[in-house]
Amino acid sequence: MNLYLRYFDKETLVHDVDDAIDFLASIQEIGMNPDLEADIRDYVASDVYYPKRYKIRPRVYFIIIKTEAPTMLDFKQKKALRSNPANVSNPDQRDFVPTVVSKLAEQRSGWYEGSLDFKRVVMIPGTCKHEYRDTHFVAACKANSGLDCYNRIVEYLKERVDNRSQFPSSKGKNFKFTYLGLWK
Repeated sequence: MNLYLRYFDKETLVHDVDDAIDFLASIQEIGMNPDLEADIRDYVASDVYYPKRYKIRPRVYFIIIKTEAPTMLDFKQKKALRSNPANVSNPDQRDFVPTVVSKLAEQRSGWYEGSLDFKRVVMIPGTCKHEYRDTHFVAACKANSGLDCYNRIVEYLKERVDNRSQFPSSKGKNFKFTYLGLWK
């Protein structure tokens, strides 16, 4: 396990924690002390692979990244990304993690249940003024994808609510959909 360290334009790739501490001690602004040294040793010994950021003063940090890259060039070219043990046969192939956009666009004809939280314009009877109210709407509809479900729900609501109502993005947290199954 190697360590990449960077503080502004000063950077290095070291092979053990002692070299990392020597590098940081050589930078006077960091102010290496026993507490910082102990924290760095704990981080290196842990199973955590996330980069670690240390605050020097407000808005000034140095970072440490665990890597398996043998050289700085390999690290810069991202040739030593941690591979998934299940994917050892082909390390260049990474697992596909579905995103919100890819789930929305996935073509799958059938019944969908979509729920939408939107700002609906309603009139207050006593004052005849209008206000926005948070409204939750759930519908089951025939659609070809999650995005098609969203479009059908919004189209339906636009015909029935005040045109000043505000609808969220299909990619946001205010729209959720579930595939219910094929239609007959």
